[in-house]
Amino acid sequence: MTDRQTRLDERRAAILAAARTSADSAGWSAVTTRRLSEAIGYSQPVLYGHFPGGKAEIMRTVALEGFVDLRQRCRTAIDAAGDESGGDRRALIAALAHAYLDFADAHPAVYEAMFAEPIGARFAEEDNEPELRDAFTVIAEVVGEDTATEVLWGALHGMSLLERAGRMKVADRSRRVADLSARFA
Repeated sequence: MTDRQTRLDERRAAILAAARTSADSAGWSAVTTRRLSEAIGYSQPVLYGHFPGGKAEIMRTVALEGFVDLRQRCRTAIDAAGDESGGDRRALIAALAHAYLDFADAHPAVYEAMFAEPIGARFAEEDNEPELRDAFTVIAEVVGEDTATEVLWGALHGMSLLERAGRMKVADRSRRVADLSARFA
């Protein structure tokens, strides 16, 4: 990789990091190209040079990277649980569920971009983005059939939103995950 390409990649990463930081602190409505340009110390034309679609493209990129991160966290948790439990499905599903919910807690703005903001991703389509497909596949490998995987994913998403809104106690999460794991094992 050339020095120029390295600088471009670093600048692109700085733009995405600034967007995540801004969104985490004040929500996506506070993320503007002007504010991002100020945060990284470059002009708006430089920002648009990296992301011609502006904020929408930045949000989409953050969301797709979020799916990569979620997949990796779930994969790591599943592998560790498999080693510890000898492949017990209940333990694998519980590990997956905790990894998913922990990700949503740790990255609320990324999670919002992934599931609540219009990012132009093709969910539930055969030729969708590989980041989406790979995140789904890691869950499906544990759960099995696609519809059951969708139901589990929906349950985890609902738990995440209800906990964040204070409608469910986070302290009771382990009990809910144990029940969910028993139902899907």
